[in-house]
Amino acid sequence: MTSSTGHPAPSRRPSVDWPTAGLSFGGDYSPEQWPWETVLEDMELMREAGVNLVTLGVFSWIVHEPRDGTFDFSWLDRVLDLLHEHGIGVDLATPTAAVPMWLHRLHPEILPQDEHGHPLAPGGRLGWCPSSPVFRHFALRIVDRLAAHVAGHPAVRMWHVSNELGGGNARCHCPVSNDRFRAWIAAKYESVDALNTAWGMAFWGNTYSSLEEVTTPSGVTAHNPGQLLDYERFSSDELLEHYRSERATILRHTPRLPVTTNFMVGLGPDVVDYPRWADEMDIVTNDHYTYGPDPRRHQELAFSGDRMRGMSGGGPWMLMEHAAGAASWHPINQPKRPGEMIRHAMAHLARGSNSVMFFQWRASRSGTEQFHSAMLPHAGRDSRIFRDISTLGAHLVALEEVRETVVVDAQVAILHDDEAGWALKSGLKPVNRPSYADTARALHDALFRRAVTADVVPPWSTLTDYRLVVVPGLFLVSDANAAAVRAYVEAGGTVLVTWFSGIVDEVNTVRTGGFPGAFRELLGVSSEEFFPLTSDERVTLDNGWLFTRWSELLRDPDPDAGVEVLASAVDGWVAGSPAITRRTVGAGTAWYLSGDLEDDSLGALVDRILEETGVERVARVSDGVEAVRRASSSASYLFLVNHTDEAAWTDATGVDLLTGAEHEGRVVLAPGGVAVLRETPAQPTPNPPLLESS
Repeated sequence: MTSSTGHPAPSRRPSVDWPTAGLSFGGDYSPEQWPWETVLEDMELMREAGVNLVTLGVFSWIVHEPRDGTFDFSWLDRVLDLLHEHGIGVDLATPTAAVPMWLHRLHPEILPQDEHGHPLAPGGRLGWCPSSPVFRHFALRIVDRLAAHVAGHPAVRMWHVSNELGGGNARCHCPVSNDRFRAWIAAKYESVDALNTAWGMAFWGNTYSSLEEVTTPSGVTAHNPGQLLDYERFSSDELLEHYRSERATILRHTPRLPVTTNFMVGLGPDVVDYPRWADEMDIVTNDHYTYGPDPRRHQELAFSGDRMRGMSGGGPWMLMEHAAGAASWHPINQPKRPGEMIRHAMAHLARGSNSVMFFQWRASRSGTEQFHSAMLPHAGRDSRIFRDISTLGAHLVALEEVRETVVVDAQVAILHDDEAGWALKSGLKPVNRPSYADTARALHDALFRRAVTADVVPPWSTLTDYRLVVVPGLFLVSDANAAAVRAYVEAGGTVLVTWFSGIVDEVNTVRTGGFPGAFRELLGVSSEEFFPLTSDERVTLDNGWLFTRWSELLRDPDPDAGVEVLASAVDGWVAGSPAITRRTVGAGTAWYLSGDLEDDSLGALVDRILEETGVERVARVSDGVEAVRRASSSASYLFLVNHTDEAAWTDATGVDLLTGAEHEGRVVLAPGGVAVLRETPAQPTPNPPLLESS
């Protein structure tokens, strides 16, 4: 079982190979949906675009096993041979995301059940209960036969377990899941008294007399916050155990190939606990889709990329899916603007990905995602999207040398944890249905605009290499992780803690004595009451800055605590209360921000903290330019992306790998333009790449 408070023991195998010699480029490929003459056309168009890796077989269980116990891999053999003949590697999927209809007919009990006890209907994806031993039997049988069959085939470069685990079956309330949840709870708490204490079951008189009375939090009622949080943890652990089972089956036949599954990392909290899953992956991978109406979607992409790099320990990760144009599940699915797809691809690479992969290669004519964009759209080869895809393929060839580098210059860490997000949404709060990541995203955006690279990392990460640690709304934090933050500050670090951090412990119990709970003594301040703000309310501070969303009634700090009040509220319910504080602790500094600041105010605060800590920008850039550096021990590369509709600039010297142009002192970027400079002189890092070429 994965620990609910700590970091699992690393299981990533350091000797695995990267699946392609250069940067990986391609996408999901479903040749079983097309006639053979179309498949042959695909080979020519993939070579034209520069594709070198495809994800194959995600939804192919019914092709491999058309009837119970009848296996046929002849189609797969033909496709693998063809792809290898054309120099295209394969990320081979286990097909367990797509349950064949014959299995649903024979064993309807495998379907997950919703909170009302209703089974989901067959026909979607991941139509199986993660706890079902019946499904596990059939899943491991097909994985075993598949892995044994393809072992040694030169086209197969890596394994892709199932698909987006939890994206449809993350939570199940069937009888099997209830039994497994009770067993999980018994293993964690050991006795009913310990469980009652942890969850505070005396409230509303809900105390258990026996562990046999525990159920999943189903039905419509105000469930206990501790129960809700543990159910999220249990659900994540059940899916992780399924991944481990498939991985173990694969490794019996192909022990040298990397094994992974595709995450869906965004702002969080995620559908499963990806930071605690990451060390189970040989290569950490992500599916990422932007939301067209979001005017800062490029910054949300950067936040996700910085989380992926945090999960990969600073090493390379893989963009497994993103969109060439419009997605298909938003209320309005807007296509990407001219040049935006290339900008997004370059931004993922800038933040540590060694791949640019899409869903999917060829747009589907039928099925749920028939209007989801693809590398080869319905319009075919003569289309804006395919021309941009071909341009991107050429870019990746030009950037091949970048694959041996990692992202450098991250002097800021942002602590972010799925468990904190789950705890925040579990139970009633001062603001219900809160968005966990809004404060984190606002602070990340302020750093992004200043060309400051930040690692978004779990709270158990080593902090000693950072000049600044940001703790933005980390609602749940363990005693150990809170103590690590204090030790970091005492040793000379700077921390910025924001409102609603450290409020509850590992079992979602409020830390009494005043907020912000676990960080109260470090900060030297204590809040006694929350005053959430409506969308049109603001609180003015005495330095002219403005609070939004939140304010708190902070007590005046103890004069002997050494707390400097930098701003106080002058209006609203908390008029006269300290609002922003700063305290020297040991050799370091601890800041507290008791509300969200409007953009200009937040920028002024960030500027002051960056100046005090000596955190440096990656480069001097004009507004709207994203700048990130990747480096090896011998070379450095500055990625530059202009996210504006006007010409922009960056102060830098080097050769643009995309155009061959030499720049001395300043780079001028066209509207929406990109550049990747091999810098002169190099600004290298001693860190070696974590994965070797295949």
